[in-house]
Amino acid sequence: MSDNESYELLGFDNVLLPVGDLDEAVTFYGRAGFGVAFRLDEAGIALLKVGKETPGLLLRMEEALGQRPPEWASPRVWLEVRDARAAGRALEAAGVQPLDAPFSVATGWTVEFADPWGNVIGLTDYSKRPELGRG
Repeated sequence: MSDNESYELLGFDNVLLPVGDLDEAVTFYGRAGFGVAFRLDEAGIALLKVGKETPGLLLRMEEALGQRPPEWASPRVWLEVRDARAAGRALEAAGVQPLDAPFSVATGWTVEFADPWGNVIGLTDYSKRPELGRG
């Protein structure tokens, strides 16, 4: 881009997560509380809903991707919830094991879980800084 060209970031489109099995991934994320906005098996993708926003988590089939544990170097996607500690209890009740107990962050609490392919999702609240949250 030249010095006189610029652009404005308008917001997120989708966050793409590679998965090794689309059916297994949709089932896993369903247990974690994610609804499916749409699924295109012929393209190997499924879009998971995140709140009332149009962007979501896009699961993309990668046939060569085997299951693997999460690594700290893995990207993490954190999503806002009203109560992260309650979300952690709900995940466990649904058979989705959090990576650790909910932990304190500057704005509130966060609980993280990983899918079978090592993608890490954090559920975080703004209980310490409600003025920064969505409500």
